Amino acid sequence: MDKNIKGIELMQAGSWEEAASAFSEAIEENPDDPVAYINFGNLLAATGDQDRALKFFHRALELDENAGAAYYSIGTIHYNNENFKEAKSMFEAAMKKGLSSSDTFFMLGMSLVQLGNNRLALAYLQRSTELDPEDGDAHFHYGLCLAEEGMIDLAIPQFEACLKQLPGHADAYYNLGVAFAYKEQPEKALEMLEEALNIQPAHTMAAEVKNILTGAIGKNNSHDSED
Repeated sequence: MDKNIKGIELMQAGSWEEAASAFSEAIEENPDDPVAYINFGNLLAATGDQDRALKFFHRALELDENAGAAYYSIGTIHYNNENFKEAKSMFEAAMKKGLSSSDTFFMLGMSLVQLGNNRLALAYLQRSTELDPEDGDAHFHYGLCLAEEGMIDLAIPQFEACLKQLPGHADAYYNLGVAFAYKEQPEKALEMLEEALNIQPAHTMAAEVKNILTGAIGKNNSHDSED
């Protein structure tokens, strides 16, 4: 079996030391292959050794400046370290080198969100959901971005698509609740907020919005009875 494939399988099984040995052997057998360096770098990043991981990714780029996966992995490290400007540049580079996966679009979109550019992020997050319709997290963040830009009617189907894939996503229910409240559908909003609280009883924002809506509905019912 190819040492890189073996290493990836061992990583997926959580056998970190055996995976490291497989990638080391792959590098020894073919020191000019950037793939083994990228794989070893991903292993190091997964175990928290980011500095060494970056050295492996940069070595891969020395061997092949078009290795899009190396740019993506460097971008992920920057994103996790909240260096969002650098992350954005790396994901853009990965895309220019041909790595146009749903993950690349998603991470570029999320970097733009973190940089406060929701409008530009929308296109990348949308494309991520199109490339991988079963990625519930992508649907959620795309919906969140739409909602923050005031596009509530477009956001609702994205939160619903998230819940189709991730039925235990409390924040998706919460945001649906807020969306329905905004659309003046308090009963539907309460139903969503209650679902959020059933999943996550300590969801303080859901509890706060639920209390506000419950109070407002109570006042309306009181006025109706007086009439």
